[in-house]
Amino acid sequence: MHLYKTTKGIVLQTSDRYYLVNRPWDQLVNVNNLYEHLLEGTNQYTPIDTTEATALIEQYLLPPIGSQEVWAAGVTYLKSRDARMEESEASGAADCYQRVYNAERPELFFKSLAHRVAGHQQTVNIRTDSIWNVPEPELALYINTEGTIQGYTIGNDMSSRSIEGENPLYLPQAKTYHRSAALGPCLYVIDHAIPADTVIHMRISRHNETVFVDATTLSQMKRPLTELVSYLYREMDFEPGCYLMTGTCVVPSVGFTLQPNDTITITIDNIGTMVNYVTTKQKES
Repeated sequence: MHLYKTTKGIVLQTSDRYYLVNRPWDQLVNVNNLYEHLLEGTNQYTPIDTTEATALIEQYLLPPIGSQEVWAAGVTYLKSRDARMEESEASGAADCYQRVYNAERPELFFKSLAHRVAGHQQTVNIRTDSIWNVPEPELALYINTEGTIQGYTIGNDMSSRSIEGENPLYLPQAKTYHRSAALGPCLYVIDHAIPADTVIHMRISRHNETVFVDATTLSQMKRPLTELVSYLYREMDFEPGCYLMTGTCVVPSVGFTLQPNDTITITIDNIGTMVNYVTTKQKES
């Protein structure tokens, strides 16, 4: 099942059928057994045809988030560990990434509040005080208030590698700023764990030409998704649930940095495709 949040209501897609769900997002998704809840609810939701559903999704789509916080996990893939070590070599902090990769406790950090999150076909920002900016395509989990994974979406964890590489303590500035996170295009709800062979693919285009393309699978992740969730919820309460980006293995090489007007296209099997356009935070005149 796919849940699309729009300004006209929530669109539920199940197989080739569509329904309009007139309920607040937080109330709808923050239940146990969301898949069964949605399946049973199809008797009460308003059926709509494919043409109407497509128009709603194409014209009025919002990020699939209500009042949830967005958190993120780092160094969950070997390639990510290597990239972090490479960018921080000059500062002498490379060893900390090796240690956290091998440690029992994962790296978890706050990423964004909901009002700063971009969605499909919306802009994401790069920092103007950074010389090295990259996207990070990630599987993002929606976890309900009980700490149970209820759905999946695409995450774009925009990052400043130059700022984090200068000093690991600058991580909040490298990771958390306006439009540094994107989620979309929908919340993918299934009645089983997402398969390990799920592919995450990213392409970056500049002036209509591909300047970067790569892909990975979830099987390359070192830590189980449930382990990341268990650490996040140990001493935290999330009344409406929360989102957790789970790390990346698709890392542009040294020397590549995003530029304004670049296009980032991230696809995850069965979830869909999210497109973001790169810009910078506009200064008030």
